Amino acid sequence: MRWFFLVIGLWLSVSAAAEVTIMSYNVENFFHPSVDSLNPDRDYTPDGPRRWSYARFYRKTEQIARVIASVTPDSYPDFVALNEVESDSCLIRLCRKMPHYPYRFIHFDSPDKRGIDVALLYDSTRFRLISAKPVPVCLPQTTTRDLLYASFTLGEIDTIHIIACHLPSQVGGYKASQPKRDTIKALVRYLADSILLAFPASRIIVCGDMNMPPKDDLQPLRNLMPKTCATHKFRGIWICLDQFYVSESLLEHSSARVFDARWLQEEDRRYLDLRPKRTFVGFRYNRNGFSDHLPILLTINL
Repeated sequence: MRWFFLVIGLWLSVSAAAEVTIMSYNVENFFHPSVDSLNPDRDYTPDGPRRWSYARFYRKTEQIARVIASVTPDSYPDFVALNEVESDSCLIRLCRKMPHYPYRFIHFDSPDKRGIDVALLYDSTRFRLISAKPVPVCLPQTTTRDLLYASFTLGEIDTIHIIACHLPSQVGGYKASQPKRDTIKALVRYLADSILLAFPASRIIVCGDMNMPPKDDLQPLRNLMPKTCATHKFRGIWICLDQFYVSESLLEHSSARVFDARWLQEEDRRYLDLRPKRTFVGFRYNRNGFSDHLPILLTINL
């Protein structure tokens, strides 16, 4: 009987080791209060119009950490891709709010005109970082955030490739801004094709805020987000801006969902129903707010 329980215990540990969870979350304006001469972030400083004090920054950090700790039932996600992060200082503080979980982070400053970047947290005890780099994005007459590429190994499992991105918004109109997003998606497709050309069975995950509805437009990668789900609300209309794409080798082993806990939302008095609970609504500060997006979670059984 003792051997039976030992075998069951070993089987459970192997099963747990083969599950990988990836969270993607646009945290909306995660700025450090200090003035950065390289970034136009003066709205988010103590003397700026939003009165972005250290107390407000610490509270924002606590709220993000709370979401990360809650998105999976028994543990923290293995990876957390974040959009709208200003600097390493934000990520250092965020990791300190989760001292019992061994996160390390990857972040590169990009030329984005708002000074916001993409970042990635990862469980340094489960995954070994092989490489990480920013992938510059070239758009005419404007600047935007770089893509973030990183690759990892998990024990004897083959390499996992992650491409985290935050595509340009729809400011100026959907049709007028779409060529920018198409240009960046072509770059993502080129990166994925390059990996698959060398290793056809590669495990590739693309995640982030796509700033457009889900489409299967990164072939041979597949979009996992159902068109019925939603992560953002604009003028009363819910839309799924945050998405996961995976390579063919992961398609049958992956599932994605929106983490839409009630405490992440509030009543929408203007358009009815609910909306994401933001840190600011206009210039009105809400210390219990989180972001204008809901996070998404990808679960992979390898």
